[in-house]
Formats: sequence, C-alpha cells, structure tokens
Amino acid sequence: MIQRRLVIGGLLCVVALISADFGNKLVRQQPAIAQSSTKKNVIVAMTTSIEDSGLLDDLVPAFEKRTGHILKKVAVGTGQALALAEKGEVDALFVNSPKAERKVLQGGAVTNRHLVMHNDFVVVGPANSDKAKIRNKKNAIEAFSLIAKNQALFISRGDDSGTNKLEKDLWQQAKVNPAGTWYQQTGSGMAKTLQVANQKLGYTLTDRATYIFQKKNVSSLRVMVEGDKKLLNLYHVMEVNSQKFPKVNSAGAKAFINFVLSTEGQTIISAHGKKEFGQPLFFVDAGKTEKNYGF
Repeated sequence: MIQRRLVIGGLLCVVALISADFGNKLVRQQPAIAQSSTKKNVIVAMTTSIEDSGLLDDLVPAFEKRTGHILKKVAVGTGQALALAEKGEVDALFVNSPKAERKVLQGGAVTNRHLVMHNDFVVVGPANSDKAKIRNKKNAIEAFSLIAKNQALFISRGDDSGTNKLEKDLWQQAKVNPAGTWYQQTGSGMAKTLQVANQKLGYTLTDRATYIFQKKNVSSLRVMVEGDKKLLNLYHVMEVNSQKFPKVNSAGAKAFINFVLSTEGQTIISAHGKKEFGQPLFFVDAGKTEKNYGF
C-alpha cells in the first residue's frame, strides 16, 4: 500500500512538472504569435491624391487578398510622408514629388524606389468667369504670372504635398512671391482644397485624377490650363530602409511594391476610372524610369 502511494505520488510529480513546462512554453510563445500578427500590417504613407481619386478602393482589397498582408494607410502630403520615412515610422511610401524623393533616397532613409504610374496636373478655375485670363493657356508659368498680375483668387493646399511643392516651384519660375488677400492656403488635401476653390470661385492647381473623381462636388470649376510638360505628375513607390530602421516591416513593404508593379496591380491601376468616367485616371509605368520622360 505504501509502495503504491509512492509510485502514484511520483507519477503526479512528473505530470505536474510536464504541465508546468508546457505552460511556460505557452507563455513564451504568446509574444511571438502577437509579433507575427503585427508583421502582417504594412504601414504605407501616401499622397492624398491616391486616396482622393478613389484608387485605394480598388487597389487595397486586391493587395490584401493576394499577399495576406493588411495595408494601413497614412494619407498625407508627400512632404509629410517623406518626413515619416526619415524617422522610420512607416514601412513604405507611395508619393509624387521626384525631386524631394531623390533627396531622401540619397540620405539613405529609403531604398528600392520604382516608378509606378503617372497622370498630370491641371490648373482649374471658375467655369463662368476668368479674371486671370488664363483659359486655354498651355504655359503654366505664364498662367501663374497672370493670376498674380490680376490678383485673381488662388487657393493653395499649403501642406508641403507634391502638388504644393510644384506650385511653389511654378511661382518661383514666374518670379512671383504669392501674398495678399488673393492668395489663400487651406493646409488640407486635394479634395478639400478643390471644394474650397469651388465655394470661393478661385483657381487652384490639382492632379487631374482627383479633379475628375471629385468633379460632381466641384461643378463650379473647369480645367483652364493643361498640357504643359512641367505639369507631368509621376508617382513612385519605395521602401523605408530596414537596415537603418530595424523595426520596419521590410517583407511587407516589398510585398506592396511588388504588387503595384505586378501585372495584376498595373491592370487595376490602368482600369481605374474607365467604367465610371470613361477614361483612366492613371497611366501605368512599371519598368520605366524618370528618364523615359526626359528627367
């Protein structure tokens, strides 16, 4: 009887030790499981025009289905997106200010930069009046000079976006320092800025895709200036450098870049807008570089 109790007691001790060891393993595994779940999230900072043009509604579901990653967007101006990359706070970028992008690329904060697509910028203004006298002009610098000369109301994004950077460059080339009551800044994205221009019957610089997508909400505006080579709008993707910022989800960033450059991604981009507006809002550029457009 005593011997049986000793045997049973010994078995219970062994079971207890095994249970404790198994429990410890479960506890140790939990952080790894949580980290694996987190790594599915890909944080992409992008210019607001990609969201305001409706492209994300087509692109994101397909990306997530194809790769298993979950895209977390940060829709801000390109300048803010680049600043986030320089701090290692996002995984990838989808932006449209080549000059500013090259500076950040040279600084080592981003890598793996590729041209994805393009469209163009246009100057829009009041459909029933043209105080600046720029209707049908083909030279953007001339148009900006006339806007300033006639002190016609101009609504600027004022948000350090790619659009805002181009606008500043055009003022500089026109030798104009925009100031006064005729020059107003929203500090907002493209859709909101178009709405303000529509309400106040002012001029503004916009990417064509957002203007077309938002056209029903800005019926007082029409395209005034288009076709100038200076108004070409190039969009690049790039990943934040994981060697410089170890917390970056490099695998997720690569998956996003590879998807938008893939046949599937490029097909989605090129089709966007055709059904609703009878024209594409973007033109695809996988395999091309800025040199293909003379830059």
